[in-house]
Amino acid sequence: MTVILQSNIFDPGATINEFQKQSINCGAIVSFTGVVRNNVESNLKKLHIEHYPSMTKIAIEEMINVANKRWKLSNCLVIHRYGNLKVNEIIMMVVTASSHRVDAFQAAEYLMDYLKSRAPFWKKEFTDNGCNWVLSKETDEAALTRW
Repeated sequence: MTVILQSNIFDPGATINEFQKQSINCGAIVSFTGVVRNNVESNLKKLHIEHYPSMTKIAIEEMINVANKRWKLSNCLVIHRYGNLKVNEIIMMVVTASSHRVDAFQAAEYLMDYLKSRAPFWKKEFTDNGCNWVLSKETDEAALTRW
C-alpha cells in the first residue's frame, strides 16, 4: 500500500505495469487516472494545488487502511500531484489489486470519492478573469453517502 505525493508528471501506463509486477497472486487490477479539465467559463490557465505533505500522506494512508478493511486488497497505490498543473495534465491516480474484480472496483471508487472530498488538498484555479479557490461540490459530498 503506497501513497506518492509529487509535483512531477508521471506515466500512468508505466505505473500500472510496475504495480502489476508488484501485485502477486491477484485476479484484478483497477485503475483510475484523473486529468485536469477546463470546467470554467473563463479559460483555465492553470490549477494550483497546495497541501501539507505529512498531513496529506497520513490522511490518504488512513483512507487506504479503511478500504483495506472493507475489501480484500492485495495492493493499493495512490499518486496525487501538487503545484501548478495545466489543462489535460494528469492530476492523480488510484490503482487497486484484489483477488476479485468487485473488491478492486469498489475500493478504487471509495478511494476516489474520499480523495475528492476529504484529502487535505487546496485547489486554486487561475483563469482569464483572475483566480479563485475551488469549493467542494454537493455532488462530491453526496457521493460519500453510499459508503
